[in-house]
Amino acid sequence: MSPRKPLRIAAVQAHLELGAVERNLARIEDLIRDAHREHDPQVIVVPEAMTSPNVFHERLDGVARPVDGAPFQLLTRLSRELDCVVGGGFLARRGGDTYGTYVLAEPDGRAHLHDKDIPSAWEHHYYVGGDDEGRTHLAGLGLDVGVCSGWEWMRYRTSRRLRGVDLVLGGMCWPSFPLNWGGPLRRWTTREHGLWRQAQRELPRQVARLVGAPVAHAAHVGPVESQTPLARRVPWRTEMLGETQICAPDGTILARMTLEDGEGHVGAEVTPGAVAPLDPLANRFWIPLVTPSTYAAWYAMNAHGRLTYRRRKARGEHPWQAWPAGDLPDELGPVADEQAQHFATTR
Repeated sequence: MSPRKPLRIAAVQAHLELGAVERNLARIEDLIRDAHREHDPQVIVVPEAMTSPNVFHERLDGVARPVDGAPFQLLTRLSRELDCVVGGGFLARRGGDTYGTYVLAEPDGRAHLHDKDIPSAWEHHYYVGGDDEGRTHLAGLGLDVGVCSGWEWMRYRTSRRLRGVDLVLGGMCWPSFPLNWGGPLRRWTTREHGLWRQAQRELPRQVARLVGAPVAHAAHVGPVESQTPLARRVPWRTEMLGETQICAPDGTILARMTLEDGEGHVGAEVTPGAVAPLDPLANRFWIPLVTPSTYAAWYAMNAHGRLTYRRRKARGEHPWQAWPAGDLPDELGPVADEQAQHFATTR
């Protein structure tokens, strides 16, 4: 690749309220505007699930929005107004299903949509996986970009498909093991919580080294009250793990916010462009070493969530099923391209 000009990036770390879509969108707008004032960035990223933390709770039933609805309009409006790329994710109705969709909006009206490949554990209750590659081209910046959402950051196959891009953008919504469980479970959950914090801390720099490109990773932070899958009456009180980071291709952390830092934003200058990855791709599913507890929770919650989603859909019980089944293409042209900008169809 030819040398690239330095690029200013800001990444937002947000403490959001469970199920409060409108208040969360207002908070995200405030954080984006504040990050723009402080860092004067060309790119701003906020986490996935910017309309509500993705946890297991009945309030998540009302979180999905039309793919071209308020969350999409917020991202595209701010991109035009602030004259920079703005990225964020939300639970989106696209055609006949809902997806964990991450959007990158450009100032000229272009928009690039990526659906997370696999919902994580309990997230299967609320949406299905997508099939796009998560690679796009930001015309205004002249950059090939990889989009990474949620536990896509955790998987070697994500880094494999993103090799060759100039920049990796995206975010995470990662609540840890419950901290309110006492008795004999206390020691176990405390240990698992520590291991997940370590994995979250290391992932952005690991992905940068595996892909061979700078990384901007935006995260949720702060306490969250959820319920336990397969045991809804049992409270699952824990916290979003934070670790918003901007990293160079060699894994150097250029800017960082931890769990203890709370809500806010960071900015850094990177040099985009694909370089030779420093770390090899291992022949396994997860990048971190995953404990038997995580494996067990992953498979059990995946199966339970998929069955519940399908059953509710067959019965017409998802609230979003009352809406028209509109959609947008994964790639939207500039505003002047009215045909692309107003595209809607049934998937």
